[in-house]
Order: sequence, then structure tokens, then C-alpha cells
Amino acid sequence: MPSLRKKLLIGSLVLPLLAGGFVIQSTEARDGARLFDQVLSLVADRFVDTVTTATLYEKAARGLVEELNDPYSELLTPKQLQRFSTTSTGRYGGVGMQIENQEGSITVVKVFPNTPAEAAGVVEGDRIVAVDTASTRGWSTERVSEALLGTPGTKVNVTFGRPGVQQPIQHRLTRAQIHIPAVPYALLLDGNIGYVPLQTFNESASQEVRDAVTRLQRQGARSFILDIRQNPGGILDQGLAVADLFLKRGQEIASVRGRKGPAETYVSRAGQHIPDVPLVVLINGYSASASEIVAGALQDHDRGLVLGTTSYGKGLVQTLFPLEGGYALKMTTAKWYTPSGRSIQKDRVADTSDVNGNDEEEQLPDSLETEHVKRDRPAFRSDAGRIVYGGGGITPDMIIPEDTATTREQEFAKIIAPKAGTVRSVMYTYALELKGQVTQGFTPRPEWREEFYRRLTAAGVTVDKALYDAAAPMVDRWLSNQTARFAFGDSSAFRRTIPEDPQITRAVELLNKGQTQQDLFALAQATPVTGRRPNHQR
Repeated sequence: MPSLRKKLLIGSLVLPLLAGGFVIQSTEARDGARLFDQVLSLVADRFVDTVTTATLYEKAARGLVEELNDPYSELLTPKQLQRFSTTSTGRYGGVGMQIENQEGSITVVKVFPNTPAEAAGVVEGDRIVAVDTASTRGWSTERVSEALLGTPGTKVNVTFGRPGVQQPIQHRLTRAQIHIPAVPYALLLDGNIGYVPLQTFNESASQEVRDAVTRLQRQGARSFILDIRQNPGGILDQGLAVADLFLKRGQEIASVRGRKGPAETYVSRAGQHIPDVPLVVLINGYSASASEIVAGALQDHDRGLVLGTTSYGKGLVQTLFPLEGGYALKMTTAKWYTPSGRSIQKDRVADTSDVNGNDEEEQLPDSLETEHVKRDRPAFRSDAGRIVYGGGGITPDMIIPEDTATTREQEFAKIIAPKAGTVRSVMYTYALELKGQVTQGFTPRPEWREEFYRRLTAAGVTVDKALYDAAAPMVDRWLSNQTARFAFGDSSAFRRTIPEDPQITRAVELLNKGQTQQDLFALAQATPVTGRRPNHQR
């Protein structure tokens, strides 16, 4: 009773203040509504161009959301909502291709496994020249995508142009439920190190990670690398579920605090599926959202050594609110915190959103931190007392910069950047021709580089020959990696990049030396940070 009286007493004292505030707010609301009605009426009656009432209301709603100055809140049209749902779930009705506009040609850049496109023999580099009876000349990527998407079981006629093949290739494809894998492949490195690349947190991400780890354990894996570099996040529940695989029952994964109500705390419930084998988690400046939830939880509980460069810094939670007419409001409703209590949100200024509903920022993330920058960030403690940092992304336990190009290679890349679409198109075409000439473990030949230069020049990409020759290692990597993808698949192409990847190389070194997770932390603390290739002129 005493505690109850105290609560009631506090309530009675606050009531007059709330009542007074209500009067003020009511007046402000009336004034605001009157202002809005006046502006709406004037625009509807006097604006130089006719604007329908429905369009006016949509623009007003969109403007309201934009004025929140939150890069993650936006009003989605029905088409944008469909694309957003596809990205989030990884499932859609279509034919199983990823496409992009390359110098005016809608080009296939990825064919997903076990799809109608793969079964029909569509290959990367094919150009879509017609859908059903309509030519795609002048079409945007979005328009072609919309024409290919549809209800599973329906059919669509697609005409392709293939470099080196004179006659158009026609396919009548039956749309199917397409699943974009979250884990495209998983393999063993150095005999007993399991490598699991997690590219997105779609609706099957946790199950795919679990299946990949189980399969690698049967093949003899005794330690693991979980690679979430470039992973922009996705479904919150899947981020929690992936962390759950590695943590013991009852350990906190994250907490979410909104404007109203108590904080929601998420804990591991399934029990540790993946035992206490040594684990390295790779992150970089494009690891965001759900990726940071996983990395933060594993770091705070000393379950994984986080290696790479500082993550993106998205510590906000969005909720999707369905609206009438097929619209939806994606709005930031909460912040999330790691188990140690740190927020990793890095404040950004809203810019624009692309047609797919993806957030765009004013600048790309800068993920290289000096010791001075780290000292300016709030420090927290992991379960074992290790220092971890909040306030702007997940700072790795071991910062290993990504390999950098030489000065001449950077100059070459800068010069060809305006013609990137043409360069990719020429490379795709040439790599398709080379794939039948190579065997596993092939070495790029100098004549390939010369032929590639000739083709670039013929396509209108002008580069000084001396600069091109100075960038020979970069060009060889591009050609060989693309050719390996076409000839042997993504996993084989990935293996070729390992010697050039200082982050994976360092992770492998640590896992070969450390027998336990504690060994990894000790090795990381004792090992000087290197890994950046000297940026010499040549």
C-alpha cells in the first residue's frame, strides 16, 4: 500500500502540469493544422501546374517523413515496398537473375543457382534485348526487372544477346519462387578452418549459417571464420538468431530501447549450437545493422575475435507500418545496444534514397581508426574485462586494413571510373571467351592483358599505355578473378583472392596458432598490426 500511495501521489502532483501542457499542445496542433490546410488549398488552386488531390497528399506525407532528417525513414510506394520486401526476405517470384545497366545495355551480372535462368543456360554477360514482344532499348534496369518479376508459374519470353553469338537467344521462362542464398558457399581453408561468408540477413540466414557450419564440421573443421564484410544487414530477428548459434543459453544478444515503454532485451534461447571452437569474425566499413548486432554480441561475450576495420555504425531499428493503397512507412522507432550497453550509432545526415528504397549517405564510411580516435570514443568492458568501444560502429579487436592499390593503380582506376560500365562489359565478354581455355589454378597470361587493352581502346576507353602497364597486377587480378568465376564458380574465384586479402590471411594465421578462443585474444594483443601493402610508386 505505501508504494501504491506514493505512485498515486506522484500522479496527482503531475496532473496539473500535464493538463496545462495539453492546452498548449492543442493550440499548437490547431495552428499547425490550419497552416497545413491553407498551404494545401493554395497549392491545389493556384499552383501553375495541375496537381491531383491524391498526389498532393502523397507529396505532403513524403515531405513530412523527409523533414525528420533520418536517412532510414521513408515512405515506400507499392513498387518500392515490393523491392524492399524482396531484398529483406531474399525470396521473390521471378527467373533468378541479377541485372544492371552497362552503357545502355541491360546485362546479366549474376545467375542464381537452381533457378529458371540457370536451367535455361543463361550466363553472366548476356544482354536482355527484349521481354515478351517489347524491345528493352532505352529501358531502365527497374523497368526490365518489373517485367521479369511475377507470380510463380506464369511465363515470360526473354530474348538475350550474347557476345560472340550472332543470332539472338530466345527463352520462354517459367517464373518460380526464387531464393537468394545468404551463404553462397562455404569451404575449408588450410585443412581445418571453416570459412562461412554471410552476405545478407534474409529470412533463411541463420539456418544457412547453421547448415554451413554443420557441413564443415563433418568435413573436419575445428575453427571458423565468419565473414560479414560488405553485409548491410537485413531482418533483425535473423541477426539475433545468427548470434544465438554461437552463444550459450541465457546470454544477452542485444537490447532495444524505443521512445515509449521498457527496453526489450533479447537473449540466447536455443542454446549454443556451435561449440566453443576458435572463431574469428571479419567486418569492415560496410558491415551494418544486423551484422553489427552479431559482431557486437560475440565481441562483448568474448565468443569471437573481431578482425578487420570499423563497421558502418547503424544502431537504429526501423519498423515497417503498412498503409492504405499498398504504401508503407519505414520509420526509425528505436535504438539497439550491445550486451555491454554500448550504442554503436554513428550520426549521419539524410541525403536521398534510390529507386530501390536503399539508403544513401553523404559519404562512404571511413572505417580506419587511429588509436587517438579510439580514445575519444566511450569505452566499455567485455565479459572478460577487455576494452570495447561504442559511439560509432564496432571497433575490431584487431584492426587490419584492407589491401590498398599502388599509386599508379589508383590513378588507373580513377581514369577508367567514368567508363566503369563499358569496362565491366568488355571484361565480361572477354572472360566468357577465356573460361574455356583455363584449368584450375591457372595463371593470367600477358597476352590476355594486351588483348584486354585493345578491346578497351576499341570500346572508347582511352588509357595511357604506360599507366595501363603500371597497373598490370590490378588488371591481371580483375581478369583472372572474373574468368575463374565463369569457369569454376564463386568459391573457386574466392580461393584465388585469399593471398591478396590481408584480413583473411591474418585470420588464418591466428587460427593456425591458437587452440582456444582465449589464445586468439592473446595472440591479437601481442601481434603488431600490419597488413597494408606499401603504397609505392612504380
